[in-house]
Amino acid sequence: MSTKLSIAFTKSQAVTGGVAILLKTAEAETPAGLADADPAGVYARASKVGKFTGKAMATLDIVAPHGSEADRLVVVGLGKAEALKPHDWLRAGGVAMAALKGAEKVTVYLDVPNLVVTPKAAADFALGMMLRAYKFDNYKTTKKGEDDDSKANEKTVKVAIVTADPAAAKKAFVDAEAVAEGVILARNLVNEPANILGPLEFAAKAKELEKLGVEIEILTEKDMKKLGMGALLGVAQGSVRPPRLVIMKWDGGKAKDKPIAFIGKGVVFDTGGISIKPAGGMEDMKGDMGGAAAVTGLMHTLAARKAKANVIGIIGLVENMPDGNAQRPGDIVTSMSGQTIEVINTDAEGRLVLCDALWYCNERFAPEFMINLATLTGAILVALGNLHAGLFCNDDELAENLLSAGLASNERLWRMPLGKDYDKLIDSKFADMKNTGGRHAGSITAAQFLKRFVKDTPWAHLDIAGTAMGSPSDEINQSWGSGFGVRLLDELVRASYEA
Repeated sequence: MSTKLSIAFTKSQAVTGGVAILLKTAEAETPAGLADADPAGVYARASKVGKFTGKAMATLDIVAPHGSEADRLVVVGLGKAEALKPHDWLRAGGVAMAALKGAEKVTVYLDVPNLVVTPKAAADFALGMMLRAYKFDNYKTTKKGEDDDSKANEKTVKVAIVTADPAAAKKAFVDAEAVAEGVILARNLVNEPANILGPLEFAAKAKELEKLGVEIEILTEKDMKKLGMGALLGVAQGSVRPPRLVIMKWDGGKAKDKPIAFIGKGVVFDTGGISIKPAGGMEDMKGDMGGAAAVTGLMHTLAARKAKANVIGIIGLVENMPDGNAQRPGDIVTSMSGQTIEVINTDAEGRLVLCDALWYCNERFAPEFMINLATLTGAILVALGNLHAGLFCNDDELAENLLSAGLASNERLWRMPLGKDYDKLIDSKFADMKNTGGRHAGSITAAQFLKRFVKDTPWAHLDIAGTAMGSPSDEINQSWGSGFGVRLLDELVRASYEA
């Protein structure tokens, strides 16, 4: 259960119990709000003893400062003001949230001496607090002990953020809160066990976006058969749980504007099929729908903040299981495009789901661009680890916009190559192509496969296998499911494509 926060912005606030959070740059002699929170001057001695200088994301924790109404005084370092980046405000909010340790009342003095704290920075600080507050312990049935934040889980934490322009900060926080909700939705979807979240249950979660004004259409197995989606259906045929294709439509732009489109791989559990995976670590394959989770979370965010853009979100939801009806290595399936695919390895299933979803999206909506997200290959982990997602793109402008959005959101991308020479690795003797090119350049051949289903439409493929689940913990995320992609793509839409 995530800690619930009630966040308010104010121009002045006297400390009346709870935790007082102060911020300090490396250059400033004292933090903002010190006179209100520390009338007895305890900070000066404590910072000297603790050798606290305001180093970025370092903290100084003073318990029951003499003469103060605060139960605790926590100072968060911002580092050198000139080196401060927009994402650091989220990080600082996360650090502040981690320091609360069960407190139910918090006063944050945000305005730092010699530093202009914009309303967006104030909203981002609050966003960082919300993202760090997230926990997924829905299936724990016992209290975890006094050292855990169980008390905070039971009550709402009241947070008063003192800043120079509270009205503007509150306005900026409307968008930030929508982002938090989208990220948390994506995290919840990835963290849910597969026995709880199958294709039907996932589709039902997406349908809840109707409350925000998103138009939802759900295609059944019968509908997909009529459309000729043999690639997607081939993956699903080994499971007793039927597949679904969910189309989410948000019309926030002008009627004449072409939509932009996001497509997500939604394999709710991936055993590998007949080409079964090793048992060790297979439990992580409940997260093989991280792409679909990100698209769903993104659509929530865009609708919640009423983005001025026309947006299509499509997720292909299947389960890859090895029963007697499962497809076999060597089978040949016909995709919606009419192109035939030899299934060399049934564990290269995500691209089979995406190829039909991409073709359907392009044919029906003729979007300005398409971006697909998928936990597609282990090879991208070998190449980039957990710190960057792989970016494959057929359009330089779209690629640059994505890279810029990645830097702004700190959900970073690294552009990988595409080229005709790699196509030779997925040519088949018996069909138009095969679904894997073997061990070498595995992430690239997967992207080359998908490229055959987008025609000339600007398109990007984000391989998020290393970033959507099991990525390193940081100041704003302690969850196994990270929600990667929601903030990145919201920033992309906001910066480059909103009217």
